[in-house]
Amino acid sequence: MGRRKKIVQQCERLMDRPENIRNIAIAAHVDHGKTTLTDNLLAGAGMISDETAGQQLMMDTEEDEQERGITIDAANVSMTHEYGENNHLINLIDTPGHVDFGGDVTRAMRAVDGALVVVDAVEGAMPQTETVVRQALREGVKPALFINKVDRLISELQEGPEEMQRRLLNVINDVNELIRGMTQDMDDVDDWTVSVEEGTVAFGSALYKWGVSMPSMQETGMDFGEIIELEQAGKRRELSERTPLSNVVLDMVCEHFPNPIDAQPRRIPRVWRGDDSLDLAEGMQLVDDEGDLVMMVTDIGIDPHAGEIATGRVFSGTIEMGQELYVSGTAGTNRVQSVGIFMGGEREEVERVPAGNIAAVTGLRNAIAGSTVSSVEMTPFESIEHISEPVITKSVEAQSMDDLPKLIETLRQVSKEDPTIQITINEDTGEHLISGQGELHLEVITQRIERNQGIPVTTGEPIVVFREAIRGASDTVEGMSPNRHNRFYLHAEPLPEEIVEGIQRGEISMDIPELERREALQEAGMDKDTSQNVEHIHGTNILIDDTKGIQHLNETMELVIEGLEEALNDGPLAAEPVQGTLLRLEDARLHEDAIHRGPAQVIPATREAVHRALIDGRIALLEPIQDVRIDVPSEHMGPASGEIQGRRGRVDDMFQEGDLMVVEGVAPVEEMIGFSSDIRSATEGRASWNTENAGFQVMADNLQPDKIREIRERKGMKLELPPAVDYF
Repeated sequence: MGRRKKIVQQCERLMDRPENIRNIAIAAHVDHGKTTLTDNLLAGAGMISDETAGQQLMMDTEEDEQERGITIDAANVSMTHEYGENNHLINLIDTPGHVDFGGDVTRAMRAVDGALVVVDAVEGAMPQTETVVRQALREGVKPALFINKVDRLISELQEGPEEMQRRLLNVINDVNELIRGMTQDMDDVDDWTVSVEEGTVAFGSALYKWGVSMPSMQETGMDFGEIIELEQAGKRRELSERTPLSNVVLDMVCEHFPNPIDAQPRRIPRVWRGDDSLDLAEGMQLVDDEGDLVMMVTDIGIDPHAGEIATGRVFSGTIEMGQELYVSGTAGTNRVQSVGIFMGGEREEVERVPAGNIAAVTGLRNAIAGSTVSSVEMTPFESIEHISEPVITKSVEAQSMDDLPKLIETLRQVSKEDPTIQITINEDTGEHLISGQGELHLEVITQRIERNQGIPVTTGEPIVVFREAIRGASDTVEGMSPNRHNRFYLHAEPLPEEIVEGIQRGEISMDIPELERREALQEAGMDKDTSQNVEHIHGTNILIDDTKGIQHLNETMELVIEGLEEALNDGPLAAEPVQGTLLRLEDARLHEDAIHRGPAQVIPATREAVHRALIDGRIALLEPIQDVRIDVPSEHMGPASGEIQGRRGRVDDMFQEGDLMVVEGVAPVEEMIGFSSDIRSATEGRASWNTENAGFQVMADNLQPDKIREIRERKGMKLELPPAVDYF
């Protein structure tokens, strides 16, 4: 019997013992060594040979991942590990570190209970480290820390024991500061900071396969002095034999990460807003494998032979072949065709997967990443909130008209697999627009369309996504219907930042009970009367109904909302989405006769009123910005900071870290296109950098008219702005 088959059988035996299951994700900044570490763990579990671990990068299953040397897709693997008296089943997800693929990290966190945060000992906690820790804690996932590349401190930086300890303590303190800041408001979390004494921190080198933690040092008698001696003498093989990394890390996972029985009672109330008195709720909290089936889909992949594979966490019940299951948001049921578990890139079929495990299922054709799948109709899980929104768009066209239907089908599939990608098909121009998190994100998607589907495509230049927002309160304005019988009176004002952030985090929405929504709005600074009159939330905009006793308004409100959404999707300046606006409907005059207040009258009237109010509130164009961090030798610091300033950017800080200078600043996304080649030539290729989306800010007034004209021209709109826009 093959080694893989044996491991699958062991996994099957352990699936029914939730107390011995650990669902974990490995998360880190790009290039801090997650995939190399995962190789080590797989070798420790006997799934790949020790010799190739670290070079094989088994979890980077796609060709482009191997070529680029980065993880693009989250990859799942199940393995077993003997700890204490028991064998444990570990379901592991290796997540991407690059900021453009942050959506995969957020979705993976929904499926797991523990996150192993990997930090490079030399670089320390980086911006993306902060993001992945935040993503884990927001989902109620417990962190532990592995500090990687400690060998570089010894061999490259020649640090002694005291210097090393100081540096490692700094990394631990930085990570703990992040954890403390994010967990202080969480009632369901005790102290989740990591500590060497408690054994929630491990150190080592994923490349050279050795690792230590406080418990492992006590067990093996190794200390840092001895490690430094062996490392300096080049005896890395001896080091990895005496204190193998996989044992240290997997012991820490088994000891300190919660099993599903401990985790689910805490996590279910956080991610599910249904009625907690139902048997279904009890089944999920108790990890009941005989209860109703409930599974949350966190990933959709394509297998050339089996078709779509939905991967997700089974919270209660047992999933088996042939079940008829409901998929949230779609009608009818889907039939399960096969059930399996992942072994890296390979899916191994099993007969059943009970609660507390991560399953790979085929046959759920209606499921998308984020769907709730269940054997009975139920309130779906909270939608997975992605931290950043798309900021860059490219047009994609098939080179041959014959490929057009296949391209449309592929684009639909892409948006199913990756909800952070937005696909728009412009009916008028026939253009297909893909919006994503950054240049690399779109480049990978378009390459995969060509390589995997064999569709030659032409892509346009990257287009940056803008937003529109008002800067002040407007007067009350009137919108009149084409037949002049219906009038709406609206007032617009900017929404406070706290409320906008609450909407983006999913804490304020129309899907939550009204009382909860009111409390959340009042906590974020809205007055009591206004919070009671919320009629609709669209994007980060809120409609308040301040009218009193107007006849026929109830039956017309749906049309008012439709007109409002149209107006907010296409702002008055350049038809870009509007954000952060509070609109008050103060009064309305409606015709007695329903026939005279139909869609053709109410929608244009509302649209006109909204646009007039926005213009009166001095609406302006917002551009997306990015935080930029550049690490560079001090002699190249001038050119590096010049690269930010020359792109309409701002340098906020410069400081020394080790032998490198760090330049931190912000710059507009539009100006950052092509940054990678420019920074390489400016610093003779010696800079490393990373960017992170930092939201939107108002574009300088002197640049607004030209940019608005350029966007209007690109969209085929007439170039003249409404005459009331005379404030630029």
